Amino acid sequence: MKKLAKYGLAVMLAGILLLSGCGSKNTGETTSASAEESTSAAETEASEATATETETAETGSNKVASSDEMAETLAVGDETMIPITGDQVKDGSYEVNVDCSSAMFKIESCELTVKEGQMTAVMTMGGTGYLYVYMGSGEEAVKASEDSYISFEEKNGVHTFEVPVEALDKPLNCAAFSKKKEKWYDRTILFRADSLPTEAFNEGVVTTTDVLGLEDGEYTVEVALIGGSGKASVESPAKFTVAEGRAYATIIWSSKNYDYMKIGKEQYLPINSEGNSAFELPVEVFDWNIAVLADTTAMGTPHEIQYSLKFHSDSIQKVN
Repeated sequence: MKKLAKYGLAVMLAGILLLSGCGSKNTGETTSASAEESTSAAETEASEATATETETAETGSNKVASSDEMAETLAVGDETMIPITGDQVKDGSYEVNVDCSSAMFKIESCELTVKEGQMTAVMTMGGTGYLYVYMGSGEEAVKASEDSYISFEEKNGVHTFEVPVEALDKPLNCAAFSKKKEKWYDRTILFRADSLPTEAFNEGVVTTTDVLGLEDGEYTVEVALIGGSGKASVESPAKFTVAEGRAYATIIWSSKNYDYMKIGKEQYLPINSEGNSAFELPVEVFDWNIAVLADTTAMGTPHEIQYSLKFHSDSIQKVN
């Protein structure tokens, strides 16, 4: 009788375990045996629904990376930038520089296309680590339909994404879904208007020497340096010369350690051999953030630093 009783108890326990889902795929949740034994049919159904949701979150696109899981966030844009919309840019395709809040979301190159006031951009990434992007936050991406996700296209072994561009010089939210981590990562990207040629903009958008009506001669102008660590500065006002309708400014740094500067792909060398580094740079536009690179040797190994220069047209003074 004792053996029969033990056998009956074993059968009962086995039945309970089978009813409670033992042997099904592990969802990562741990539940005590006593809790399983007391679960009602309704509670079991709710538990199975929760398990399905958990499984989807782990294998699908329903998870957002926390701030602790992300690399250092970089500042994108500044308060001096004025957004440029598609109706201010001429139709065409242009190479455009893109700033990003994370070095992990590496955009190797980008082509901007403008058509009838609408802008799109094809971003070529540095690899294949992201499967799709969403123009919004990670939380918004989780709630959105998958139809709104922008899938990658593979080109030359890397991923590209074609995204809508609301405006240039405006920080835009862009969530990126990691193939490896299976999570959304929040990014901020900014398409730089100053990387487009001045002739790309419609009349009146940018201030040029022609708009200002500057005659050939020598002038001074207030210039602001934006970016970097804040330790470096440039002399202001700066001297500039207008010759045959083109302006050239003399930029003098607060350091002697800059060995070249770049605007776009064009490189400029110092115009002096003693004292603080000085460069003569073309000024295509005023009242505009002009993207420049300055290479410094102050840290031992040469290092390029991204800056912007802004020349204020309302401060221009003619030199007698």
